[in-house]
Amino acid sequence: MKLSLVVMVALTVLIAIGLRWREERAVHLGHQKPKRLGLIGGIKAKANRYITAAALAAVATIAIMGGLHWLRVLQQGSMP
Repeated sequence: MKLSLVVMVALTVLIAIGLRWREERAVHLGHQKPKRLGLIGGIKAKANRYITAAALAAVATIAIMGGLHWLRVLQQGSMP
């Protein structure tokens, strides 16, 4: 399995957990009113959270893997 796929899946899960924590914290601190979502609304909110997390994870994975590539290129002392 490719390392980039593993990194992206792990980052997606971690970012989704962070987004859920942020949403719950905003409600508890009183910045937002708790939303009463139905079944479909809850599924849409969860899907939106994971799509956002996947987009952020894709950008982070590109940055991480690209950075590692350029570190390897600079260590070898030659340009591609």
